[in-house]
Amino acid sequence: QSPRPPSLQEHRDGSGRARGQSGRCARARGVCYVRVPGRTSARADDSWELSPWVVVVGKGLLDTAAGRTALCLYAAAAVLLLLWVYRQLFCPLELLRCPDQVGYVVPEGRSRAQAVNEVRRRRKTGELPPVYPNGWYRVLDSHLVLRGEVRSLTVLGEQVAVFRGQEGKAFVLDAYCPHLGANLAVGGRVVGNCIECPFHGWQFEGSDGKCAKIPYAEKVPDFARVRRWPSVEVNGQIYVWFHCDGEQPQWDIPEQEEISRGEWVYRGRTEHYVSAHIQEIPENAADIAHLGHLHQPGMISGVDLRYTKSKAWEFMKHEWKVEWHPEPEPNRHCSQMLVKHAMHLFGLHLSLLDVSVVARQTGPGVVFIRFDHRFLGSGVIMHCVTPLEPLLQLVTHTIFYKASVPAPVPKFILYSECVQFERDVMVWNNKRYNPSPMLVKEDSAIQSHRRWYSQFYSANSPRFQYQRDSMDL
Repeated sequence: QSPRPPSLQEHRDGSGRARGQSGRCARARGVCYVRVPGRTSARADDSWELSPWVVVVGKGLLDTAAGRTALCLYAAAAVLLLLWVYRQLFCPLELLRCPDQVGYVVPEGRSRAQAVNEVRRRRKTGELPPVYPNGWYRVLDSHLVLRGEVRSLTVLGEQVAVFRGQEGKAFVLDAYCPHLGANLAVGGRVVGNCIECPFHGWQFEGSDGKCAKIPYAEKVPDFARVRRWPSVEVNGQIYVWFHCDGEQPQWDIPEQEEISRGEWVYRGRTEHYVSAHIQEIPENAADIAHLGHLHQPGMISGVDLRYTKSKAWEFMKHEWKVEWHPEPEPNRHCSQMLVKHAMHLFGLHLSLLDVSVVARQTGPGVVFIRFDHRFLGSGVIMHCVTPLEPLLQLVTHTIFYKASVPAPVPKFILYSECVQFERDVMVWNNKRYNPSPMLVKEDSAIQSHRRWYSQFYSANSPRFQYQRDSMDL
């Protein structure tokens, strides 16, 4: 039989009051006693000794407001710590930057939005190439639109409705109903493999955009339809095909077999908005010289280029060796960037962090950055650039990594990529496109890249219209 806590009759000094004669915890003589599991009383009779009990709370702690507050704060801190540990070990890393969050210097007395809009208005754009190259573009990660859900998105200056039918297939249609112009993705619902207009209930097939039902009409006109965007779902992402002349897809998005087999799993993504022409971003792959300057300081020096070259961070440096070249037929729409990375800490080469990377670009806006480390495993970062407006790009980095590798490893890799990328964003957001750059011999790859990239433009590719397009936040 479990011994009982001491009662007031056994402690007659009146310093405290017991909760009961047979409770698990009692206050006597101003002290809280707690029964220790597995230990027994030192005495055979029913009276208590202090020896089998542990004092856990000082005199009157739980009877004061300050004591209860402190206990609640300790409990809350413990819960937050456990949640933080759980997120680090098991949850994907998701860093979703706002359009005005990265890449701008905000003067004192100005809001961030005011500073961003002022930079965009005053910046000289230069003579730009067409703003929407022909090719595949990411619109959404697969897990962000579930069965029966619809999402409203902007792609290449157009509003689209992305939805997943009841059979599980994803479709992309123009967002505006041809009847009276309601946005199908705002209040519309999925019915089978159709999307229903929220205004009058017209239903449009996801497979071809044709109107399948008008609830109050006897007959559906044959010409009633919305534009269907050619789309494909692969590597955990949904892509759409754009061609200014309406031509059908001319190449496929390469499937990453490790993702399809489940060997590599989703570990996170980042999103950034870049105020620049789309061609500026992939051109970085051929701009070899900038790596040794912009990306040499260690990642701990941050992303603000005013401070990354501070002497305080000189103890850590990155070293890059890079080659870029286009691929021959039948893959002339592809190019490769070969990277060898090394880390130096206090002048010492940390060979454990040496890594070789192959970045293969497929078309104007999709890059697969594959890496294989002898200790840290293998994976891929899918770098996707999608034009939202003529000079506003949505850039995402989505990482899939070997399932057996602990999540903090790929999350650290993705975060490191994010830091390096945000340094580029600060340059892109404030520069102009130079159609005739002043190059030296060592910059020859830049000109080669521009010739390669020009294949994605056609005579009818849309160009930037100053009077019509606006990028104010």
